[in-house]
Amino acid sequence: MTTEAQAAPAPAVSRTLGGVLRRGRTWIVIAAGLLVAAVVIMLVQGGVRGPGRPLAADNPAPAGAQALAEVLGDHGVRVQAAGSLNAALGAAGEDAAVFVSDPDGYLDADALGRLAASTGTLVVAGPHANALDALAPGVHHAGAADGAPSAPGCRAPVADGIDGLGEGLGVLSVGSDAAADGWTGCFPDDAGRPALALGPGIALAPAALFDNEHIAEAGNAALAIRLLGGHDRLVWYLPGLDDVAGDDAPSLAEITPGWVSPVLVLLGIVTVWAAVWRGRRFGPLVAERLPVVVPAEETSEGRARLYERSGSRGRALDQLRMGALQRLAADLGLGRSAGLEEVCGGAAAATGRTPASVRGLLVENAPDGDGDFVRLARAIAELEGAVAEAVRPGGRAAASAGAAAAGPAAPHPAAAETATPGPAPAGAAASAPDRSPTHPSEEPR
Repeated sequence: MTTEAQAAPAPAVSRTLGGVLRRGRTWIVIAAGLLVAAVVIMLVQGGVRGPGRPLAADNPAPAGAQALAEVLGDHGVRVQAAGSLNAALGAAGEDAAVFVSDPDGYLDADALGRLAASTGTLVVAGPHANALDALAPGVHHAGAADGAPSAPGCRAPVADGIDGLGEGLGVLSVGSDAAADGWTGCFPDDAGRPALALGPGIALAPAALFDNEHIAEAGNAALAIRLLGGHDRLVWYLPGLDDVAGDDAPSLAEITPGWVSPVLVLLGIVTVWAAVWRGRRFGPLVAERLPVVVPAEETSEGRARLYERSGSRGRALDQLRMGALQRLAADLGLGRSAGLEEVCGGAAAATGRTPASVRGLLVENAPDGDGDFVRLARAIAELEGAVAEAVRPGGRAAASAGAAAAGPAAPHPAAAETATPGPAPAGAAASAPDRSPTHPSEEPR
């Protein structure tokens, strides 16, 4: 049969976009939730941190310190940004103050000591614990201030005349050992913990005292200008990863907690044991001869039920029509290569029907519902039976062929009686093979 024997396109039974979305809606919802959460986190982090490094002299964000740097410049202080430890040491001197913000503790004790010795005034904003141990033994972090720090409470030129500082500052504790070494605390909070610690040539102050967000609160600006504006030059130094000493960098084994190695060993043992256990659980592979022969009737009935369940009446009817076209071509002696028009014309000539009605039955008519589908299936089966009856010896087609061969001579009475068109005898119809499918949706075998 050629491709002409195929009917009009039927509804596809493959996966559709709507079906895929319905089946995977759970994972789609989870993925959408994760995407929304990621976007929210990015927006929140971007809004909180802002651009630039914290306390950078050129950072206009709330965490930056551009406002203080510009005010110092207006007061005649030349601000020099240093990008490395060597640059800061080279720019420092007795006529310059050095401002350092190292909240991540990149500088070790030796680097901090060299900075303190290279300048007359070293101001450390938000000192790391390493900086407290190296520069001010006995001074420790004490958390956040309870309320706003009050009057100075100390005798220091930088604190004179300042009534208090803003809220949200970190505070320190100055021990007796630090006090014996010349350290003193200023601007205590309600619990008596100072926000500023002053020592020999060194000042330890909270980072929020210098940033753009808090610089205008209470006496923050006055204290920051006094701490950093006492010299003609100010070296602004923000340490980074490049300032970490290579020899002092900890190895992976040093920064790994002690419990990690035993846990890894235990996990390896459990993994090997689980592999052995699961590998022996099923035993050796055994070759088993399984029945693979499925009766054609069961296969056809199963496909028919699938068509019925999915409502694919057009696809099921196409299967019936293709099987009918193949059988009709064989009954009419046209061969497997016969075209659709040849089969329809031959069936019409054999049964006395019009070619249009045969073509509509085998190709064009589409079922509107289950009842219409059953009617078309029965009509196809009746057409096959009529063609088979007509091409039998003594049937309509055989009589027509004999009459054509005999010419105008008068036919024998018995032959004329046999060739007379009309319904087949009941006995002949009963003896004809039944080609109609047992189920309306069953594919012909």
